[in-house]
Amino acid sequence: QVRVVESGGGLVQPGGSLRLSCAASGSIFRLYTMGWYRQAPGKQRELVAEISDGGSAIYEDSAKGRFTISRDNGKNTVFLQMTSLKPEDTAVYLCNIRTRAVPPSYYWGQGTQVTVSS
Repeated sequence: QVRVVESGGGLVQPGGSLRLSCAASGSIFRLYTMGWYRQAPGKQRELVAEISDGGSAIYEDSAKGRFTISRDNGKNTVFLQMTSLKPEDTAVYLCNIRTRAVPPSYYWGQGTQVTVSS
């Protein structure tokens, strides 16, 4: 029904930048929130950034000032521009869609690996 596909991950040196993309396809309610989560080995999955259908965004504290989330509703796509990357940013980054249905529906991508290393 709904497919979520991430891209843009890779290996980058500390201080470098990456731009992640997430494209959604299939049947989905037009009012939904899109977000980026990350999960490192041995750690819990955490929210990195989230943006509502109206464009309101929130960020995890360590991402503030370094990451920017944006979306293109016409293409059902969300982006995460990451700058000043640190080794602790290394993780699998997963895209999530949350609908405004009651109860809400959640759709996850497979994830894209981001590795920050010298």
